[in-house]
Amino acid sequence: MAGTGFFSSVDDVSAKLAEAGYLASTAVATTVFLADRLGKPLLVEGPAGVGKTELAKAVAQVGGARLVRLQCYEGVDEARALYEWNHAKQLLRITAGRDETWDEARTDIFSEEFLLARPLLTAIRGSEPTVLLIDETDKADIEVEGLLLEVLSDFQVTVPELGTITAARRPFVVLTSNATRELSEALRRRCLFLHIDFPDAELEQRIVRLKVPGLDDVLANSLVEVVGALRAMGLRKAPSVAETIDWARTLLALGADTLDEAVVRDSLGVVLKHQDDVRKAAEKLAVT
Repeated sequence: MAGTGFFSSVDDVSAKLAEAGYLASTAVATTVFLADRLGKPLLVEGPAGVGKTELAKAVAQVGGARLVRLQCYEGVDEARALYEWNHAKQLLRITAGRDETWDEARTDIFSEEFLLARPLLTAIRGSEPTVLLIDETDKADIEVEGLLLEVLSDFQVTVPELGTITAARRPFVVLTSNATRELSEALRRRCLFLHIDFPDAELEQRIVRLKVPGLDDVLANSLVEVVGALRAMGLRKAPSVAETIDWARTLLALGADTLDEAVVRDSLGVVLKHQDDVRKAAEKLAVT
């Protein structure tokens, strides 16, 4: 089965993602192009807030595709990820057909009408262009990875009562991970791998100018320098790119011309979310 065909080249990836407001490095654009061309799932790892989820959203936007999202969390199971049967509706059907034999009722209640498709099955069954986002895969229990293996290997799902459902149109699959636990080698083998770290200063300045066009360039550069210094402090939660953008919008709202000590002191809570981080940053930045 061929890839999704969203992109014609690496340059095409960069250009289209930029139009969607996502500035991709060459490494990101290249890996996205290969995932698209080869029809391989893309596993994206990196710190929280560097744009892993936004990458999937941008690919869906530029590909004119439906975004189907499985948000992983501890305890997510087959019924939430793959499918489940509508038991209430099945019970009503059985009650309505009291004179039927069990064999007759069973054939009816285990049919498409009573099947509740969850994200994995929804993406597989779709006939339109689809991006399947399996978000924060590392937060799910390791047993859930077993559910993913059949989907990512053969792009098919087996429902015992109905048989095997195979994708007529392969979705573009993005799995994200913050690396809070190690994913299995079996899962990794099925994917192309991409690590996204915090952007360098030049790229982050471009992102800020794109997302907050009213901000002065000199102030944007100062902001990115301070954020870079914060990330180097070994804080409990380093500022994400999204928080850099939030801080830029805050400065614009405050009408700040410079990033002086008073402005930093009054707005640190926009980028730092823990009091011990605020205290540590204030000390190292000599903010009183």
